[in-house]
Amino acid sequence: MNSRWTSRGARTTRRQTLAALAVLTAGGAAGIAGVTAIAGCGAGHSRGAEAGPARASAPGAAEPFTSTVGDKRALLLQIMAHPDDDLYFMNPDAEHVLRSGVPVVSVYVTAGEALGINHQAGTPVPRADKAAYSASRHQGLRQAYARMMGLNQFAPWQRSVLRLPGGITAETNTLVGGARSARLIFLNIAMLSDGGVRIPALWSTPGTVMRTLLAAGSPLAHPSSYGHQTLVDVLAGIMERYRPTLIHTLDPDPDFQVHDVLHPKDNDQPGCSDHRDHTPVALFTWKAIARWVAASTRRDKHAPRFTTTAFRGYYNQRWPHNLPPAVLAQKARAIRSYGGAPDWDCGNAAGCGDYSQGGVRPLRNRKGWIRSTHYRYPSPLPAPTTDTQGRLVAYGVLGTQAVRWRETEPGSGRFGAPRGLGGGPLAPALAAVRDSAGRQVLFALRFAALAGQGAGDLREIVALEQRRPDGPFRAWTGLGTPESDPEQGRRVGCPAAVATPDGRVHLFVRTADKGLATRVRDANGHWGPWQRLGGAEIQDGLTALLDAEGQVRVLAPGRDTVHHWAQEWAGGPVSLRPPSGLPRPGGDPLGAAVAPDGTLTLIYRTPTATVPAVHGETSLTVPHFEGYGAIAAHTVAEPSGHREAKTLLLAGRDLGGEIQVQYGTGPEAKPLRSPGRLTPVGAPALLTDDAHQGVCVVGLSPDATPWIWRPHPTSRA
Repeated sequence: MNSRWTSRGARTTRRQTLAALAVLTAGGAAGIAGVTAIAGCGAGHSRGAEAGPARASAPGAAEPFTSTVGDKRALLLQIMAHPDDDLYFMNPDAEHVLRSGVPVVSVYVTAGEALGINHQAGTPVPRADKAAYSASRHQGLRQAYARMMGLNQFAPWQRSVLRLPGGITAETNTLVGGARSARLIFLNIAMLSDGGVRIPALWSTPGTVMRTLLAAGSPLAHPSSYGHQTLVDVLAGIMERYRPTLIHTLDPDPDFQVHDVLHPKDNDQPGCSDHRDHTPVALFTWKAIARWVAASTRRDKHAPRFTTTAFRGYYNQRWPHNLPPAVLAQKARAIRSYGGAPDWDCGNAAGCGDYSQGGVRPLRNRKGWIRSTHYRYPSPLPAPTTDTQGRLVAYGVLGTQAVRWRETEPGSGRFGAPRGLGGGPLAPALAAVRDSAGRQVLFALRFAALAGQGAGDLREIVALEQRRPDGPFRAWTGLGTPESDPEQGRRVGCPAAVATPDGRVHLFVRTADKGLATRVRDANGHWGPWQRLGGAEIQDGLTALLDAEGQVRVLAPGRDTVHHWAQEWAGGPVSLRPPSGLPRPGGDPLGAAVAPDGTLTLIYRTPTATVPAVHGETSLTVPHFEGYGAIAAHTVAEPSGHREAKTLLLAGRDLGGEIQVQYGTGPEAKPLRSPGRLTPVGAPALLTDDAHQGVCVVGLSPDATPWIWRPHPTSRA
């Protein structure tokens, strides 16, 4: 693959923007106005009017974000619909965080009782017993978490009653093993409550009430009742009690999905790539996050310091698998302990796991949920750049608000306290570019309306621009989405952007139909309309950059190959190019760099591959860079110090989830391991920094603080 791709003409539609958003959240997250349509994938009934960008009321001025600097307290809070959602969709990330010594609190909203039949293949089908099946799944989770903590899977847990807002009670189980600890909280709302009511109705239908199911052997004496607001208050109360620095959620806005003979619906909700319970539980979680942030901000005068990661669910069945064998085996070990078997001596009379998930059955399941871990918002965070004084600057999302960190001194390797930039509630998806005048421009994805109970639901792309280089920011600007239907707008992807020498800024997002759309800011600061650029069946996680000739390139992983869009000349329109013919990517964002000869070099792993491949004028594999997930790439000076010699620098996660970098791609090149065993949240970012040792890697830790690593090459690659 090189920079001499041909054009195939882009498809451009009429202007499609959302209506001016009167329900935008004011200030921080202090109250999410407006509300959400439905939890599932039903089409919205309202249409957005064509309008220019709506002004958001959140200020762009920097404000103190938190009163604590250097606080290394960390806690991971996970909120799932069912027992095992964490094991299937949030691992290996959750296990890596747990093994690093960060306490984990996992909340399971439903009882997971289904039909109440705990059946192991090849044995007689038992009678239905919902209370026993729920208790057996709880026992499976205890086995899995003990295994992930490095303990005997039958280690004894402390079981007790947790009292929650509104008079709600829940069962909680705790286990401590050395520096590792886990707490499981079972809200146990019946999946099928009285009158056939399910979780989607609790989100979308006013007046809905659901009851809990008492699991067999539970220490709880009485069931509880949940209305919509009850669940929001309970989840927000759990957040306030445990003060997480990292929250794992499910996908609040899953992809639309055709269900036909080639793509059977299976367990998906109609029209979507996820279970009908996953989506409303994710929406409840994000609403509770906003409620917690609002209450904490009013009380403490600053938002709580935390970051979030949202994980896709049954989407894993629809796209290429991205976990190599070693990581898949680690994930399977925990699920094997969760599945258990009837002949295990676990000490739980109700059962020793979810027998349908025991042994090797998850690995043999044609749906392949175990074989991937996909992020709903795959943007690397924080997004690094430098200021006019040569200091490293990073932008991210904390407490659902945009923040800026700045290096204390050029080259110090230490960030100062974060400064709040507002804009929330934001998804953890942010892009940052510097325009030709030296001003920073940020883009984020905002939950513009989120409340449920039959009201409207909106997402929008928002922008924040500096008035002058290193100066104050203007107010946030709403840019809408390329979709006129709010239900379609919920499915837009993460923003990616690139600034060009002619003063333009090009913004890109994946559309609801899995193509590409753009909106361009001209040199005078005026935004043009959204335009669709064609293409289809790409995954989210766009890579946008300038090639050696100053032309915009956009790359995206697809089901079949790498998809790409480009300008034919600098300043021209970006258009879809013919198929690249490259091997199918494994589903993670692509790494790209401009080689010294001007060609575009692309690096990524094919499905289930352990080592990546580099595609440029020639293609080769990188034998020692074993790992998984997204890979960042940059062309940098040779480690030998020759100013004219350049080599490719790679950064990503190793098989254990820790950060590694490598100078060069030859057979003798070896990865450098991160100091202090850095376990990142999501993917790290890579920035060339010629003023200070050439390059730096920037990432976010589970304690919601960013780190800087300037690796020193020890030998020629």
